[in-house]
Amino acid sequence: MEAFLNNIDRVVDGFSWTVRLALLSALFSFILGVLLTAMRVSPVPLLRGLSTAYVEGVRSTPLTLVLLFCGLGLNSALGIFLSDTVAWDVFWWAVIGLSAYTSCFVSESLRAGINTIPLGQVEAARSLGLTFTQNLRLIVLPQALRTVVAPLGSVLIALTKNTTVASVAGLGVQEASSEMKLMFDRGIAPVLPTFVGFALGFLVLTLPMGYFFSWLSKRVAVVR
Repeated sequence: MEAFLNNIDRVVDGFSWTVRLALLSALFSFILGVLLTAMRVSPVPLLRGLSTAYVEGVRSTPLTLVLLFCGLGLNSALGIFLSDTVAWDVFWWAVIGLSAYTSCFVSESLRAGINTIPLGQVEAARSLGLTFTQNLRLIVLPQALRTVVAPLGSVLIALTKNTTVASVAGLGVQEASSEMKLMFDRGIAPVLPTFVGFALGFLVLTLPMGYFFSWLSKRVAVVR
């Protein structure tokens, strides 16, 4: 492990990019997921159809293909650039691809949470004169979010692990797994200790998330 520890700065740098990628993707995934959920429960048939087609279509597509579409399709083939520097350009395309994919699972979790809300509460809100948007914002979503804290935590953990796909799906994003591969290719550190070290790094990231969201789900659970 000595050779691995001598390159700990590379490991820390790789995981710092992983954390940034995961956090930004999680933020945009949540925003897009909430929007998709609102569209799926909307009284407008067109919005319901569009959101359902998006969620079912993207969710059924491998993440690798989604990232390849962003990296090779939109970025390389169409020449759409999001930054002047290559490193940040591929980083933002990875964020877009991961967000587009993960938002489908956020939407499904939120929709499941909405289905647990008694219909009487929604009808009571309507009888008070609340619009669909007010009903969703004040009555439905707050309760749905408290119900699906644990599933959303699982989605975040999966997203953190999915960041490793971005480095091999035509984007070449700098993150933990790409740094590990670089260390292998250059012979900087032995394979087994390096692999174990990076695996432990992901455990350090994901295990606390699991415990935290498990605790939070019990803390904010809706009592009915």
